Amino acid sequence: MGIRLRKSGPPEKGNDDMDDIIIRKVREHPDMADAAARWFHEKWGIPLEAYQESIGECLKKQDPIPQWYLAMDGEGIVGGLGVIENDFHDRKDLAPNVCAVYVEEAFRCRGIAGALLEAVCEDMAAQGISTLYLLTDHDSFYERCGWEFHCLVQGDGEPDMSRMYVHRQEAAR
Repeated sequence: MGIRLRKSGPPEKGNDDMDDIIIRKVREHPDMADAAARWFHEKWGIPLEAYQESIGECLKKQDPIPQWYLAMDGEGIVGGLGVIENDFHDRKDLAPNVCAVYVEEAFRCRGIAGALLEAVCEDMAAQGISTLYLLTDHDSFYERCGWEFHCLVQGDGEPDMSRMYVHRQEAAR
């Protein structure tokens, strides 16, 4: 997977004139595993070892889960997300989960997060997984990307309930 996202429209602040953003599966680019684990750790504060373990599983297993994706601007990571069994919540039946969705602030509002979400949904459907879940405190962004509110769930160690979204896509045959 090497999906190109062409920036379009007039240059924006911080947009150095329409370079390509490429979405890559870490499984297909194992040389990026360490940089990916460190990047996700820096963005989310989850222990580095947890990302290293999950990305390591991604590299050695042929199962579709776990899976990690990066949005690259040249050699730099500007966005990413993962797909894991459970994103630290009490509804173990709602799986697998898209997790760790993040785009660097200087690259936001360019369609990168939406392209990552679309790429992961298509890739998972191609591997026979047509339903994905996503835990978030946000709402309108995911709805604009075709996700539907499913229910409220309790995050592990979280005092407040969080929103669980679902995305269904016909699995490839």
